[in-house]
Amino acid sequence: MRQLTALDAQFLNVESATTAANVAGLAILDPSKGRVTRDNLAALLLERLHLSPALSLRLAEVPFGLDRPYWVPDTEFDIGNHLFETTLLPPGGERQLAETVAAIHARRLDRAHPLWEMHLINGLADGLAAVYTKVHHAAIDGVSGAETLATLLDLSPDARDPLPAGCRSGRTPHQANRPDQTPHETDQTPGKALDLVPEGQAPGLVGMLAAAAVQTATHPMRAMRSVVKAAGDLDAIPLASALPGSRLIARAARFVVGDDTRRPELPGLTVPRTPFNGPISGRRHLSFGSVSLKDVKSVAKANGMSVNDIVMALCTSALRSWLEERNALPDEPLVVAVPVAVRTAGAGETVGNQISAMIAPMPTNVADPVRRLRAVGATMSAAKRRFALAPPTWVNELCSLLPAPITSLATPAIFRLASVTFPPINLIISNVPGPQFPLYLCGGRVLSYYPLSVLTDMSGGVNITCFSYDGMLDFGVVACPERMDDVWGLLSHLETALDELSDERVGDEFRDRVGIDLVAG
Repeated sequence: MRQLTALDAQFLNVESATTAANVAGLAILDPSKGRVTRDNLAALLLERLHLSPALSLRLAEVPFGLDRPYWVPDTEFDIGNHLFETTLLPPGGERQLAETVAAIHARRLDRAHPLWEMHLINGLADGLAAVYTKVHHAAIDGVSGAETLATLLDLSPDARDPLPAGCRSGRTPHQANRPDQTPHETDQTPGKALDLVPEGQAPGLVGMLAAAAVQTATHPMRAMRSVVKAAGDLDAIPLASALPGSRLIARAARFVVGDDTRRPELPGLTVPRTPFNGPISGRRHLSFGSVSLKDVKSVAKANGMSVNDIVMALCTSALRSWLEERNALPDEPLVVAVPVAVRTAGAGETVGNQISAMIAPMPTNVADPVRRLRAVGATMSAAKRRFALAPPTWVNELCSLLPAPITSLATPAIFRLASVTFPPINLIISNVPGPQFPLYLCGGRVLSYYPLSVLTDMSGGVNITCFSYDGMLDFGVVACPERMDDVWGLLSHLETALDELSDERVGDEFRDRVGIDLVAG
């Protein structure tokens, strides 16, 4: 039994009539031999449920919202609350599938049960099937979500053993920057609840209220500690970095806590106005598609950059083209948040989020593709160097500044207000690594896996996530139709951007050592 961290609880608090905090994936399968059925999926889920705690735990709310909820075993678990089946009408095309999945993705999960659902979707063209799975972001982050899915997958059509833990995903894009990282000993580190609620037991009313009283009494001290820690990275936090003297305040805060590590200075993080930013509705549109990972790696190698850098370059070019078509391209670079996993070895059984965020400008204001690629390399290199030297706790610290009862009530209003006045970022872009070999679900081969993430008022009306699997980069784009009117158009621009970067003249110019010094390291 564990209490949610402040960050985990924030994903609960952000939900409203227009926001569902679901992390999801859409798997396209070749259901050869007809074994991908609801009955077989139910049997597989029940057989392997114990391998992923996020699938078998439910929330235990503290009365009156006085403290953060707890994760407790669901003693009345019923697979019928989580597994569903639907069939598309002919012809079962990809846009028809996208509409069906978008409607499911927009619905919030029932908090009376473990926070996940799986939907088997039949009737796709060419005899294919789809499995859409969503889990609440309070329970998983991108990497643990991929690992949760992997507990259901096999290495061959006839295997009945779950995928070995070491094969479930690749290394996260920035983990190499923090090879000796250990969990930070703060109240944000997932762990045991207060001793007033014993480990392994469901919290009783008295225990939860007593723990809430202690949390309330000690909150001012913990909040002050969070303020000091967050202030050390004030110049890297959206909105706060634009305040006069933010860099001086950050240096002073680091001096107070004895942190003498020099931080590389970041470029300006002023967020321009775009159609993406503003209050969102409860509707969702989505698109999905794939590009060759081999082609992406070739571009990365030719230009002395990482695969993650090329993903950012593709998104930068696609967003520029989409905005330019609508005469809405701002003169300043867009500002993007890139989630970064800080999950350590041995933390795989921990329910909840172990993530931070890297904030960086996207050079959408650069017209020339060669110069734009150089600029992406330079900004991402600077952002990664800064992230490698800074404690990855500022997101957690911000979430813990207000007491739990105030946070739960105020979060939707704060997010809504920020979207209208000062949006902290333009959008979120995620890149989750996956295995580079085929996997099977109930004997059916997984052909593609499209990740789908969360939209909020504060983070913008479009989210781009990609997952590398079996030689492809699978992109999932989620958008609010009031903020982005053509989500398939953005996907088309992503594909065109790779063709543009694969042009020999871009690679040749870099091979002639133009701009190599900008992206070194």
